[in-house]
Amino acid sequence: MPPLNILHVFRTPIGGLFRHVLDLSRAQAARGHRVGIIADSSTGGARADDLFHDIAPDLALGVTRLPMRRNPHPSDLIALFKVMGKIAETKADVIHCHGAKGGAYGRLAFPKKRALRVYTPHGGSLHYSNDTLSGRINLTTERLLMLRTDLFLFESVFSSEEFRRKIGDPGDRLRVVCNGISPPEFEPVPVNADATDLLFLGEFHDIKGIDILIDAIAQLHKAGRPVTATLVGSGPDRDALIAQAERLGVGPAVHFMPAMPARQAQALGRIMVLCSRAESLPYVVLEAAASAKPMISTKVGGIPEIYGPFTNTLVPKEDPGALAAAIARSLDNPAEAAEIARAVSARVAASFSLDAMVDGVLDGYQDGFSRIGIVRQ
Repeated sequence: MPPLNILHVFRTPIGGLFRHVLDLSRAQAARGHRVGIIADSSTGGARADDLFHDIAPDLALGVTRLPMRRNPHPSDLIALFKVMGKIAETKADVIHCHGAKGGAYGRLAFPKKRALRVYTPHGGSLHYSNDTLSGRINLTTERLLMLRTDLFLFESVFSSEEFRRKIGDPGDRLRVVCNGISPPEFEPVPVNADATDLLFLGEFHDIKGIDILIDAIAQLHKAGRPVTATLVGSGPDRDALIAQAERLGVGPAVHFMPAMPARQAQALGRIMVLCSRAESLPYVVLEAAASAKPMISTKVGGIPEIYGPFTNTLVPKEDPGALAAAIARSLDNPAEAAEIARAVSARVAASFSLDAMVDGVLDGYQDGFSRIGIVRQ
């Protein structure tokens, strides 16, 4: 494949989606492609600014940031025209859209030059259902946008099946390319001397189930186990979660910390806890697994695909009692928790590499070009 002009379009520069785009963009650039990023300018904060600054020298097509609202708004037309302008300016061969809003902008654009339109949902609209008006609107929009999509890339089998069930079957336009991580991430992370018992790392948002974790901590305190926790991240529910911890009498035991690099955060707690109500194939699980960190996770999304034969160690979602029991069991049996962590780490090393992810995406592009009648050699 000759060098491509690749534009990655997405909205919010936080979380696993952002990490995926950064990893993929940097790796594609290292393989000789000209890569650019278009993202929202109003979210992400200082950490996103720093990460964009770090990757900018690798991106021949640059970093473009412009206001993008989460929900539909008249200003979307302005953003769409700016996206179209960037596509024309860079003569993009590939418009790779990530997430629901990025997927809308990138696929509604009408470039003068025929470009391959690629979509990776990363959860996004797949978390909606037809039970609500907003869900029906989002899923109907996804069905319409299927007509403007040349290639669908899913990071897990779970996500691909959810898409088929809720939206439609893309047929031979669909590929599953799992998220992957790099060799340095398999180095163990020493735990700080003052580390808390538990660690949460992620967005402070209802879908992450942090309220369930706080309920579980309160149950353990009532049972005479004063466990401590560090919650690392940012998001709209931060104040409500602080208030919940105070109301339940565990405020002093639950420490809130700002977003930071994953390996820096891993040193702050002995056991990682992921308590999500829904997920796709979360990087936070891959990162913790790679470093062989003991972990407790809910059985949602593509997480069983990471755990494989150890799926029976996962806990049901929205069940504070089950989560509290799993926490107590891990604290009481550290050797067993460490053994499971090492086994899951070996599985991740064998099945979820960054190189395999990049190979899979580029192979998907090649198939997509063939499908729309563009031959690239």
